[in-house]
Amino acid sequence: MPAYSEEEIIAGCRKKDRTIQEHLYRTYYSMYLKVCARYAKSMQDAEQLINDGFLKIFTQIDHYKNAGSFAGWMQRIMVNTCLDYLRGSALKEEMAMHVNAIPIEETNLPIDNEGMERIEFKELVGMIQSLPAMTRTVFNLYVFDGYNHKEIGEQLTISEGTSHWHVHQARNMLQKKIKKSEQQKVTYEAKRI
Repeated sequence: MPAYSEEEIIAGCRKKDRTIQEHLYRTYYSMYLKVCARYAKSMQDAEQLINDGFLKIFTQIDHYKNAGSFAGWMQRIMVNTCLDYLRGSALKEEMAMHVNAIPIEETNLPIDNEGMERIEFKELVGMIQSLPAMTRTVFNLYVFDGYNHKEIGEQLTISEGTSHWHVHQARNMLQKKIKKSEQQKVTYEAKRI
């Protein structure tokens, strides 16, 4: 497949050129699948989200005004597609149940960056996917997508304090999952010897 400039890709997508659209899809698929996987409950859902996101990109390409990064514009569409998915009625109920079901823990576990470096991406995504829906969403928006707590509150109609709480909860829960994973790996290695 030949390489295209960003201008050629945008122009081709505006003309609905299937070859250019396929090139764009293949070029950014793995990058945006990682974004969608962080928000989805499963990889199957993430694959549906990425396809929905690319459909929006192709149908809304005329809204891109060549201001700012094209990749950033596409990522914003992917994130918004994920947020639309999470606003669905079934997931809203799940989010509400988890907010009330999780006790507030005041422990401040230090983040072990070495542990984060030793964990594989696939395992980390699985851990993030296992977080309660609202906690996972707030964590993703804050940590990976660069939203501040005020913006998160506006997007999800929650208070800034609740946004802070969800990030804190996610970090604590992920820290525990990482420690448990490391302990299991040590136990496995000890049994192998």
